[in-house]
Amino acid sequence: MSDRLWTSQELEAATGGAASAPFAVSGLSIDTRSLEPGDLFVALKDVRDGHEFVPAAFDAGASGALVNRASGGRAELVVEDVQAAIEAIGVAARMRSAAVRTAVTGSVGKTSIKEMLARMYRAVGAAHWPEKSFNNHWGVPLTLARMPEATERAIFEIGMSTPGEIAPRSRMVRPHHAMITRIAPAHLEGVGSIEAVADEKSDIFAGLEAGGTIILPADDVFLERMTERARGYCPTASVETFGAAREAAARVVDYETDGATSLVSLVVVGRDVKVRLNAVGAHWAVNAAAALLMASQTGISIADAADALNGYAPPPGRGVAEMILLPSGGKATLIDDAYNANPASMRAALDGLTRRTGARRIVALGEMLEIGDGAEAAHRELASDIEASGAEAAFLAGGLMQALSEALPSTIQQHWAVKADDLSADVKNTLRDGDVILIKGSNASGMGRLANELRTWSADTQQVMDSGEERAAGVDNDL
Repeated sequence: MSDRLWTSQELEAATGGAASAPFAVSGLSIDTRSLEPGDLFVALKDVRDGHEFVPAAFDAGASGALVNRASGGRAELVVEDVQAAIEAIGVAARMRSAAVRTAVTGSVGKTSIKEMLARMYRAVGAAHWPEKSFNNHWGVPLTLARMPEATERAIFEIGMSTPGEIAPRSRMVRPHHAMITRIAPAHLEGVGSIEAVADEKSDIFAGLEAGGTIILPADDVFLERMTERARGYCPTASVETFGAAREAAARVVDYETDGATSLVSLVVVGRDVKVRLNAVGAHWAVNAAAALLMASQTGISIADAADALNGYAPPPGRGVAEMILLPSGGKATLIDDAYNANPASMRAALDGLTRRTGARRIVALGEMLEIGDGAEAAHRELASDIEASGAEAAFLAGGLMQALSEALPSTIQQHWAVKADDLSADVKNTLRDGDVILIKGSNASGMGRLANELRTWSADTQQVMDSGEERAAGVDNDL
């Protein structure tokens, strides 16, 4: 077991629950597949009732379980409501720690900026951050509850899909500094209009500590609206901005790319800095500006923050590039941006593709979901961005992508399928040595499975190559 995080007595005090036996835990888990020995298993009710997995959790090495009904014979903390209990533990974790808490939300870029901040925070001290996009009703309190008492800086990602979700999570975290990355047409089915999206995202300032920092995108059309709403929540806060605008506290001065990495020149709080990222696309320069500005508010020097950010690469599914082997010979570049999509992030990804070098550019795109009544038009309008990217072939999946298929010129080879899985054979038959393929779509569109299928294809190719080399060398694996 690693360092102790909670004792059963502390958890009883936080939740009002009763432990069947004393225990101590070093972490918290909601999934028996990733549970580490010493964890507290939290039996949440989501798609499945977590109570079904309590025995498996103990078999995997859990030191205790947070439940609302006892199974008997194990170290269980019994509470009236598991969701309410994990929220109470999160608040207790916040209250016992002197950590500088930062929070980020936005229609695009929040996970990438969260990862940038985590990289900078851990370079200078004890840091805490969610390893995944734990930004919903259970993800935010779980991230808080996992925060060690000795944490110096912590970053929380806060998301939403329906009205009223962000404000209570902000009040739970009570950030000292909070940021909106950008407003774009995402989750319109849940909130109704892009103006409502701007208002909902501005609720991240609902729990901002007095005298904190409001960080906003300088070039966003809703800047004034967000500023007014943010000041309404925290009149004593200072307002800082990032982007291309000359008055921005963190300003992008120049962006260069060699097709594989990017060199970003910025002025952050009056200081000239350069950062090289293992990512391609002008939107990464804005993400870097936002992250450096936030880091500077937590007491990290601009120089130290920039040094730590150098070499940053996107997390899986967020635009990371990798090489895949082709059975026909050679390699192709896979850009996996399949975690999520809305019109703004789709255009940013296509713009990044224009800056990639390769024999041919190819796109494989899934539907953009939860964008409201204008969804068909939003898909159709991507045709000009695909043309501008220089893509020679487009593989499209989902009913909404039919509108885009109809809008694409005949000069672009295209394949449409009902499901992403149905594109696999066509993609494989099309890829050639030197190609660059961008895969993107909303998470539920299934495009991530296509990216994984190409990785498996590549791994199988490598295995065949290795076997051939062994036979050529006279290696007998049966000896």
